[in-house]
Amino acid sequence: MPPRDQTTPRRAGGGARPKGAYHVEALAKGLRILGLFSEQRPAMKLTDIVAETGLPMPTAFRMAATLAAEGFLEQLPDGAYRPAPKVLTLGFSALRSLDLVQLAEGPLRRLVEATGQTANLGVLSGDHVLYLVRLRNNDLVTANIQVGSRLPAVRTSMGKLLLAHLDGDELDRVLTGDSFAGTAGPNALASPDELRPALAEIRERGWALQDEELAYGLRSVAGPVRDASGGVVAAVNVAVPATEVSTDRLLERIRPLVLRTCAEITMLLGGR
Repeated sequence: MPPRDQTTPRRAGGGARPKGAYHVEALAKGLRILGLFSEQRPAMKLTDIVAETGLPMPTAFRMAATLAAEGFLEQLPDGAYRPAPKVLTLGFSALRSLDLVQLAEGPLRRLVEATGQTANLGVLSGDHVLYLVRLRNNDLVTANIQVGSRLPAVRTSMGKLLLAHLDGDELDRVLTGDSFAGTAGPNALASPDELRPALAEIRERGWALQDEELAYGLRSVAGPVRDASGGVVAAVNVAVPATEVSTDRLLERIRPLVLRTCAEITMLLGGR
């Protein structure tokens, strides 16, 4: 007798779901639970999830608890579950990022040609920066960073710039003591209290500097990319070896090129 976790799932209108050769049942169960929520049914109790999916109660409980732990569901005081912000923004972020990457590629390549340095495009993912584009100078010390890498936002120029444009409540939600854990460069800030004044300054001046905060021997300067609504949706930076490019040179010669590239990508996104 198969274990009851392998119960054949039901369609909403009845009947079993067909299974392909690469069907991952645990993933399918989780996705079916997420698919239950709608505008008419924004929250559901565990008993409702069991009734709709046909899953055994222990399985439904484990699935809901896992989705909550991963940030896709949140549990209300009455025990019901509802979608968390992470699942509500997941699809929109992916689509936005796809358009963003395609539109940004040309301007970023021109930035690399103009500076001879590494250029990156990133977006905020929790308290990390997700790298969407990386056009690298082989001399850069962070050769292990690539498209898809996630770095602590508090230690990167792109991350600090993006954090600076969050409202106070969202910043409080994103930043924790754990955001400052792990290895760092000699100039890294150690707490939210140290970072907040720097974020206010970044927001006012419109660019961010990272000077050996992420790692020894690495500097970068970042600017904002805005969409048609005027909101900051991404950041562009140029990263340089600290032994070859001084802070003064980075700010005087490279920063204007970064900001010009950001303005170009912003225009392509319909912003101004």
